[in-house]
Amino acid sequence: MNNVKNTQIHTEKTKILNFDDPTIEALISRSGWEQLNDFDKIGAVYNFVKDDIKFGYNASDNLSASQVLKDGYGQCNTKSTLLMALLRRLGIPNRFHGFTIDNALQKGAIPTYLFGFAPKHIIHSWVEVFYDNRWINLEGFILDDSYLSAIQTKFSNVEGSFSGYGIATKCLTNPPVQWTGTDTYIQKEGISQDFGVYDNPDAFYEEKGTNLSGVKRLLFKFVLRHLMNVNVQKIRKPKKLPTPATA
Repeated sequence: MNNVKNTQIHTEKTKILNFDDPTIEALISRSGWEQLNDFDKIGAVYNFVKDDIKFGYNASDNLSASQVLKDGYGQCNTKSTLLMALLRRLGIPNRFHGFTIDNALQKGAIPTYLFGFAPKHIIHSWVEVFYDNRWINLEGFILDDSYLSAIQTKFSNVEGSFSGYGIATKCLTNPPVQWTGTDTYIQKEGISQDFGVYDNPDAFYEEKGTNLSGVKRLLFKFVLRHLMNVNVQKIRKPKKLPTPATA
């Protein structure tokens, strides 16, 4: 399966990958992406999801692609959904790879006073895209450049491995997050369990569920995630120190 292009099943629309939604159709129409070759299609959509859709916490992991686009922000699972839908709309085959990650890599992005609400092992995903007759792993789109740059500046003394603030990488100064036709990663080093590949996110969430349920799910949806997003925005745009007065 790893070396066979199944254009039908891996380009299909689903309830979550609703690329026929008018908002997605409008984005495709004005983007000019349809005129690009496959390499540049992947790159353009990848960069859009990485940087135009800011890193942040949505109401749930299993939102539709159109809802993620409407939100304008997302995390690993919701950004994966939007990336998959846009690429499928452009005829680029892709599939979903599910994991869990250790919650330790979220410390910092999730404020300390909220960390106790996070599950020990958090559902995580990346997108596998079929290009150049092989499957390529795409995970480096989770964090927008402005957020990642803020972390790199905050921890400028770290040259090697780093875990925290939504990052788990062997090289904080130069993580493999840019599309060059090869795998991209930003949280790979925090993976704890591999669930394998699924044809679409709908099948994965139907089998594995989402990160929270019951009261915790409601508390996250209506209160906690908003506090987390405020924290992420503070990280992205820290307060500047006042400029010293000059004589």
